[in-house]
Amino acid sequence: MSVEINKQVVLEYVAAFNRGDIAALEHLFTADALVYGVFGWGGLDQVIPIWREIRAAFAIELQVEALVAEGDTVAVRYLERGTSVGPFRGQPATGKSFEVVAMEWFILKDGKIHRRWGARDSAAQFRQMGLALG
Repeated sequence: MSVEINKQVVLEYVAAFNRGDIAALEHLFTADALVYGVFGWGGLDQVIPIWREIRAAFAIELQVEALVAEGDTVAVRYLERGTSVGPFRGQPATGKSFEVVAMEWFILKDGKIHRRWGARDSAAQFRQMGLALG
């Protein structure tokens, strides 16, 4: 696949994530995809419940600030914003917002996401929302 197609797939992932469209997200990943993130990792069956949980708790929105690609690899830097709007792992919603820099690294295979790694400053995120870590 071309670099431009790979970048477009990642931008479709961002749009689907921002909409909370799990069906669209599932369609963008290979059947044997692995997703690595702050709250766990695994195949889509392990990760989708985590995505649902954090979307419901934090109303996260990703804004692409930079996107680079080479071959089958795409890297993205985001401005990630959200608000504590629902309970999260035993902690009540605080109504407080957060804004952090987040980064994700993607490996694509046959026009779909095969691997995804995500990194963000969760300590700053939770501190801004008034939530305890862990």
